[in-house]
Amino acid sequence: MAPRGNLTGFDPQKLAASSGAPPRDPWARYEAWRYTGPFSRWNRFKGAFPGLGIATVAFAGYLVYERIFLKDEHGHGDGGDHHGIAT
Repeated sequence: MAPRGNLTGFDPQKLAASSGAPPRDPWARYEAWRYTGPFSRWNRFKGAFPGLGIATVAFAGYLVYERIFLKDEHGHGDGGDHHGIAT
């Protein structure tokens, strides 16, 4: 199936080719700081979820503590009637 044609007839590639844009962006030097150093993509991603690493370790530690030390020894999960309530 052939791609549909543009209804307006506007072609952005033709506009860019005919605009005579300079080969070098004069503002590139002023925009470079946005993507280097503390503003790099990795550093921005790393700071997106502050405390996630500490919270994950704390939650995993709690799960281990609960599994080892907080055993349910009363047998609530066997389905028996331990409280004298008839069903």
